[in-house]
Amino acid sequence: MSFWRKIAGLAARKVDEAECDVCPPGLPGEDPAFSTAVTALGAKLAKVDGEAHAAEYDAFHTVFQADAGSEGNIRRLYQLARQTTRGFEGYARRLRKRYGACPQLLEDVLDGLFHIAASDGVVTGDELAYLERVAELFGLSPLTFRRLKATHLGAANDDPYVILGVAPDASDEAVRSAWRAQLSQAHPDRARARGLPAEFIEVAEAKAASINAAYSQIVRERKSMTLEGAA
Repeated sequence: MSFWRKIAGLAARKVDEAECDVCPPGLPGEDPAFSTAVTALGAKLAKVDGEAHAAEYDAFHTVFQADAGSEGNIRRLYQLARQTTRGFEGYARRLRKRYGACPQLLEDVLDGLFHIAASDGVVTGDELAYLERVAELFGLSPLTFRRLKATHLGAANDDPYVILGVAPDASDEAVRSAWRAQLSQAHPDRARARGLPAEFIEVAEAKAASINAAYSQIVRERKSMTLEGAA
């Protein structure tokens, strides 16, 4: 499904204009300001890791498909915008200003940008910093960014959310429930009750310690984010 078709579907499910008077009327894909900002963000992302190549437009076009009538203008804007990374923050701010009441739409834009960054098989540190800054300017939470990053790049085996088996933006209650369930299954007393040898009990103890450490890390990170948000 093309990005524009997906955006149209999201717009169709949007609350009606009387309840969302801060959202521009009509479909985002038909909004010139939206199309311009998305094109510029994609083009400037291509420039982040050095020389932007024409082939990278193909990756952009695969995700952010324009209709035939506007493709020429989109391509010209892309070629112009990819000459420098300067100005990308302004485009991100414009999108948030116009579509801040539609965070799922902004998340979909970031999702598409991740796809473009990963299209050559490597996402550089500079590209990741660009994407993280765009997410910040969109007003998306660090946990949403973390989930999208894990979706496209995979998560490290020692990531606390991987250990507990929950998404990085899962609710506090969902994280707590996962921790309790995992700990219950891995508790050393279960191994002792089954009469397993000492080696198995040591493994269970190590796993339980890992689960507790993962939960503690998540709690600390979330508390730190809350304090930073309140500052």
